[in-house]
Amino acid sequence: MAMPSPSYTTTFRVNAGTSPRATAEVISAVAEAGATVMGVDVVHSGGDGITVDITADTVDGKHVTAVRESIDALEGVSVAKVSDSTFLLHLGGKIGVTSKVPLRTRRDLSRAYTPGVARVCLAIAENKDDARRLTIKRNTVAVVTDGTAVLGLGDIGPEASMPVMEGKAALFKEFGDVDAWPVALDTKDTEEIISIVKAIAPAYGGINLEDISAPRCFEIERRLREELDIPVFHDDQHGTAVVVLAALVNALRVVDKELEDVRIAVSGVGAAGNAIIRLLYAQGARNIVAFGRNGALHAGSEESDPHRRWIVENTNSTGFTGSLKEGLAGADVFIGVSSADILDGDDIATMADGAIVFALANPTPEVDPDDAARTASVVATGRSDYPNQINNVLAFPGLFRGLLDAGASKIDNEMLRVAAVAIANVVSAEELNPSFIIPGVFDPRVAEAVSTAVNEYASSQLASAEKESGDVGAGRAPSAWTETV
Repeated sequence: MAMPSPSYTTTFRVNAGTSPRATAEVISAVAEAGATVMGVDVVHSGGDGITVDITADTVDGKHVTAVRESIDALEGVSVAKVSDSTFLLHLGGKIGVTSKVPLRTRRDLSRAYTPGVARVCLAIAENKDDARRLTIKRNTVAVVTDGTAVLGLGDIGPEASMPVMEGKAALFKEFGDVDAWPVALDTKDTEEIISIVKAIAPAYGGINLEDISAPRCFEIERRLREELDIPVFHDDQHGTAVVVLAALVNALRVVDKELEDVRIAVSGVGAAGNAIIRLLYAQGARNIVAFGRNGALHAGSEESDPHRRWIVENTNSTGFTGSLKEGLAGADVFIGVSSADILDGDDIATMADGAIVFALANPTPEVDPDDAARTASVVATGRSDYPNQINNVLAFPGLFRGLLDAGASKIDNEMLRVAAVAIANVVSAEELNPSFIIPGVFDPRVAEAVSTAVNEYASSQLASAEKESGDVGAGRAPSAWTETV
């Protein structure tokens, strides 16, 4: 049986008798049913009975029903209500808008709104670059989705995607102090999505594409990067790739191997797999073999998709044509961004000594982490209940913090590589070990390290571009309003 999880924290409101043993019996029944009791609160007490809230972590919906039945089976006890804490947390949404300025007097109103606001509008009309300084554009990102590739849920639509997008926005704020807002689009048409994002772009300092299915996500990102003057980032691709590279840099330090020398097997050639391979290549990896549903991609593969063609042309130099299981034999590194339970511990045992396994399919990895750990030296997953969680939250908040601070307009592979190395370097030599190759998601050092590295890189690129054009300070020239500040 799976372990109880905070994802299924449930509160059972129970009516029981006044006996000193009544509440203890209820708690015992909950525990015996396999739930983990997290709290007991008295709601009401009277001469004829007591009402208590028993809060417990459970496994899933069926387990909640089983726990309820276990409580109801007690003599003189009944469950009055069952509340799912996860649903309660989402009531009314998880994010909101708050004002940053006081609006208590007419003087406040005259500056924040009419008539004073007109002066600011005219300043921006004269110099659109001032929008980055004088509006929320300075610190705001649009989290754009069409709901077609949500987590492990697939195409569930824009409305159903909103809880994930809200959560993403909350993470932006918590870890990067970036204001983000969900933009869920009721269309799957590539051209329409591009058109809509271009139309709303003036209000934002960056675009985070989220949970848009492949291959459309590639074209949407490419076009928006070409046609917008703000950074566009597809987190499912590049956020995953950044954290994978960071983790691999440190995993290789643990096993004392060099990236240029190791043989890497990558399972999955969709959005995440493609971005991972490209970033590993940018870091210096050359012996990479990518595997799709039909086995290894090789020179003889007939691939019409340009992204897969790039993989064919830049990886698998030995021309390997076998299956993933066959390709694992002697490999130093396995990176999975594909499907659950496609490998077992015996497959991992065929890998080279000092093997590194990143099984990132969620919620069920490509191979059971415990089975992999029997022979692999380092194991990482995307799950929070195992060591070495590879989580995108380590990348995107700090990345956008740095981009916004620099006033950047573009993202390139070198910037992503710099971000990955910054994450890796957060883990000191003293901290590094097989169970700690990547910082924890709540480590405050991470976002700061990433934002600093990205800001420095983006600022240097901007300075170089201005120097080449002979227009130093272009796009940053102060407007008339700055003279009085």
